[in-house]
Formats: sequence, structure tokens, C-alpha cells
Amino acid sequence: MKTLCRIFNVHRSSYRYWCRPKEPDIEWTIKRSLVSEAWNVSGGSAGARTIATMVTNTHNVKLGRWLAGKLMKELIIVSCQERKHKYNRGGNERIDIPNLLNRQFAVTKPDQVWCGDVTYIWTGSRWAYLAVVLDLFARKPVGWAMSFAPDSELTAKALQMAWELRGHPKQVMFHSDQGSHYTSRQYRQALWRYQMTQSISRRGNCWDNSPMERFFRSLKTEWVPTTGYQSFSTAQ
Repeated sequence: MKTLCRIFNVHRSSYRYWCRPKEPDIEWTIKRSLVSEAWNVSGGSAGARTIATMVTNTHNVKLGRWLAGKLMKELIIVSCQERKHKYNRGGNERIDIPNLLNRQFAVTKPDQVWCGDVTYIWTGSRWAYLAVVLDLFARKPVGWAMSFAPDSELTAKALQMAWELRGHPKQVMFHSDQGSHYTSRQYRQALWRYQMTQSISRRGNCWDNSPMERFFRSLKTEWVPTTGYQSFSTAQ
């Protein structure tokens, strides 16, 4: 053994330390288990910072961001959040429907400002479209609808569901992008019927409706399966 240590340029005391049986680190094992549990609870969406907060607040175990990242690396787990990408900026407003919200997302009470948008979800053999109405106060979905056509009938159904579930509120501002399913006569008549004020984002500027963009990102990365659903009814 002395000869081998000399050949491989390893000190004999280091070799003896390596051969010595090591006692398991109980604290490290507990934190490792809690990190894995928190990651599973989040559906694989939480990163090191979020996992550290979850473990500290839920289990009253002190865990920093960097140690959480080290334990995640050891467990070979990563956050499934998408990487940031560059958006094209735009600035053209509609003359007839101005951007009344103007990125003032910090509202003070429920049913003051609602946001809407449409996304697509794979349903086995074709894409289906999901329209959502979000209450900006709590960032909570208050209405939704699904169909195979991204038209005004779809967005009007989501709006009707929100209006009925929230007890027919009045003087609500509804904000969305410039999609035709929000600027059509049919949809604007529905807003007039519910006594709502319409606000429209500037063209090509996703930040004007960023709460909805963020909601759909969370929905698709944390909830919807990566391969989509097997059928329309399952997706619903």
C-alpha cells in the first residue's frame, strides 16, 4: 500500500482517512429529504430560492439558497421553469380603445380590474384553446372556457362565467391584448351589457398584460403535462 500511495502521489494519511468508515450526517440527510419533498410538492417548478423558503417556513428548518442549490445538484433535480427570452417591443395603441390600465397592476380591491387572454393546449389529436379571466387583485382565475376555435364566443363564455360567479359586479375594468376575439363587436357588446370598461394593451407589447402571461407560464410549466392531454374532456 505504501508503494501504491507513492505511485499515485497520495499521502498515506489521506488514504487511511478515506478508508475510515464515516458516520452519516443526520442533519444533511434531513435537509436533503426536505428539499426533495418541496420540489415534488411544487411539481418540479421550484428553484433553489423557492425551495429554501418553503423548507424554512413549512418545517422551521434553516436552509439557505446556496445550500438548497447544492442539495438539488446532489439529488439531480432542476426547476422546470422556462428560460427567459427576448420579446419584441411595440407601442401602437388603438385609437378607439386606449390602454387605460397602463401597467398599474397593484389594485386595491377585488373585482376592480380583470385581465383576459387565450392560450392553446394539446388535447390528443388537435389543439384546443383556453380563455381565462383573471382578477388582478389576487391573481386568481375567476372565469374560463375551452373550445376548438379561438373566437369571440370562447372569450365571451369565460367573461360570462366570471361575471356570474363574482355576483354580477359593476364598474369593472377589463384589460386584454388586441386580439380580434377581444375587439370584436360581439365581445364589446358583452362588456357593455355587464357595464365594464375596456382597456387594451399596446400592439406587440406583452408587458402590458404581463399578469396573464405569467399565469399561463405557471399553468403550462407547473400543471399541464409536457405532452399535453389525451382528450378534450380530460383537459377540461
